[in-house]
Amino acid sequence: MQRIKKSIFRQFKNEYNGKAGLSNLLIKRTRGQEVVVKDMYERKTLAQEVRAGRINGRIEEVYGCAKEETDFYAQRLAAVAEGFDATFPENGSDRLGLYSAPGRTEIGGNHTDHQCGCVLAASVNLDAVAAAAPNGKNCIRFFSEGYGMIEVDLENTDPVPAEKESTAALIRGMAAQAKERGFAISGFDAYCTSSVLGGSGLSSSAAFETLAGVILNDFYCDNTFDAVEIAKMGQKAENLWFGKPSGLMDQSASSVGGVVAIDFADVEKPVVEKIDLNLAKEGYALCIIDSRSSHADLTDAYASIPVDMKRVAALFGQEYLRGITLEQLLAGTAEIREKCGDRAFLRALHFVLDNDRAQQEADALRAGDFDRFLRIVNASGHSSYEYLQNTAVEGSVDRQAVNVALALCDVLLAGRGAHRVHGGGFAGTVQAFVPLDMLESFRAGIDGAIGEGSCHVLSIRPIGGAIL
Repeated sequence: MQRIKKSIFRQFKNEYNGKAGLSNLLIKRTRGQEVVVKDMYERKTLAQEVRAGRINGRIEEVYGCAKEETDFYAQRLAAVAEGFDATFPENGSDRLGLYSAPGRTEIGGNHTDHQCGCVLAASVNLDAVAAAAPNGKNCIRFFSEGYGMIEVDLENTDPVPAEKESTAALIRGMAAQAKERGFAISGFDAYCTSSVLGGSGLSSSAAFETLAGVILNDFYCDNTFDAVEIAKMGQKAENLWFGKPSGLMDQSASSVGGVVAIDFADVEKPVVEKIDLNLAKEGYALCIIDSRSSHADLTDAYASIPVDMKRVAALFGQEYLRGITLEQLLAGTAEIREKCGDRAFLRALHFVLDNDRAQQEADALRAGDFDRFLRIVNASGHSSYEYLQNTAVEGSVDRQAVNVALALCDVLLAGRGAHRVHGGGFAGTVQAFVPLDMLESFRAGIDGAIGEGSCHVLSIRPIGGAIL
């Protein structure tokens, strides 16, 4: 199977063309323009070639890792290729593609994206990877380690009520939107493993949506969709097929990659800007603390936030809070409290302040003022705890795992670094920027209090959804 690719594969051609075993890359001319034609890796030798280091250059580029770290990723990619062969022996393709989509960490702008606000986010080195090939059927078969096989018949791509909040719904939603854009979508087989744990606050669902989008784009859409378009497709799949009212931040961070400042004033054309950040150079590590609490059954809690915010926006004749000023909120305090309630007022106040903070964080990083950046991160964390109220489920007394994790960070950091609730909140994870000179004592303190392996030290990945 051959597919026309754009010049993104030119560096691939230079590195691999003419070497036995890996994909053949040929230069051709189409309508007067030079393009690269790539057929996928040779299936029978792929695992062996990857383990031998033949795609280490691409691994370094995607993960932003040092040369000595590439073997870990190579072994993982080779394993999914072998998993594909064991799971789909009847697949007749002699070629195989390798794909990756990262989890994301939200850095600034907690629950601002769904109100057309601004966020600061980054992709991380935890990801979902897959080996995949077309199967010649009208069915997508997706095997995920730890979860088993999912089959989606493409005869019907409308939302299926019985699939609500399932992985099958996300697959169906991504395929449906590719079809809506005029592409002839057919089936494929995929073998996947993910280090983005479900309920971790690193957005495993966005990573999965991005992964499915990259595979569909590669097999059937001539790689027409850019990273932002795949992100928008992912959000719509999650909203309409999966049934969760998410914003666009998670999908954008996973699909685009690196540290990104995103302005959702126009949700159809979000402004995405990559920002340089080298945490090690600043003397800090990014830690994600697993509070050991689950996001399961919290959809209503998440949904209450945009509902409250939109009720306040409606008092000002708007659908979303973006554009409403702090002065307007303060002047309308009495009416907002009377008609929408105190929690809605506090959540609206959080949005207005945190929307500004997300932009201020980006400005601080552009200016190289990391100390100011940390101060703003802490302010955002306090706002989420006090105004947004998404660190514990309403009415919960005995189960406040996120609050416990935040308290531990506060005590262990002793006024240094920064910490905040991470992502949607209510359960899941806490984010901390930890000085390198106290990283080991911090990690030991968290693991000792919450449980071994609770503190994850991550790195920022420079590339989002990717063909490897």
